[in-house]
Amino acid sequence: MIVIDAASPVPPFEQLRAQLARQIQDRTLTVGARLPTIRNLAADLGLAVNTVGRAYRELEEAGLIETRGRAGSFVSAAGEEGRERARRAAADYAAVIASVGIDTGEAIRIVQAALTSGTSAPASS
Repeated sequence: MIVIDAASPVPPFEQLRAQLARQIQDRTLTVGARLPTIRNLAADLGLAVNTVGRAYRELEEAGLIETRGRAGSFVSAAGEEGRERARRAAADYAAVIASVGIDTGEAIRIVQAALTSGTSAPASS
């Protein structure tokens, strides 16, 4: 269920994009699920077609949905592939941390710092 708050300072397209992204990430919308057409969703939510179109475009650019021409827009498997890639990276990181003797608390602080800075350390060869 999507709710757009007209009184919010957040633009409607961003409210829609964020809510759909959250539903995809928490698997409320599963891989392969067909999304409503842009026109139908715009009518249901009382939004302009271009507003919904922008939200869909941004979701597509993020790899969360894919548009298959006249067949419509669907939840992409790319989001799930990204989650699996992150799980593998976390397992690799945990193995490195264990091999060099860093404790869990420090390992978590290292990850938090990397996430906060928005950068990652270069891979060693």
